[in-house]
Amino acid sequence: MGRISINNMSFYAFHGCFAEESVIGTNFRVDCEFECDTSAAEQSDNIQDTISYLDVYQVIKQQMEIPSHLLEHVSRRIMTAVFENFPSVSYCKVKVYKLNPPLGGKMDSVSVCLESERP
Repeated sequence: MGRISINNMSFYAFHGCFAEESVIGTNFRVDCEFECDTSAAEQSDNIQDTISYLDVYQVIKQQMEIPSHLLEHVSRRIMTAVFENFPSVSYCKVKVYKLNPPLGGKMDSVSVCLESERP
């Protein structure tokens, strides 16, 4: 079993509860970590024997393009999509960061992290 991480994926998206967030958008960052059997790829050095990082990125990108009010909802959608699109994934952890959130103070980000074994 191996653990694969795709870190600091950057997206410009329209998630948030404030009306202006759905109009002007903001920057987000996503980390995704998942477990799958990597033993064949460890021996073969063949991309067909593992999960394509590009394919995982594309699934996450599709979910980030769907506007949502809450980071919790976006995070759950990403996790569900990873499990649905990659049957060999046994565990998934997703962390979604909203950079420079409009909360009336100075901060780098807020984030939501969800993790789960395959349902």
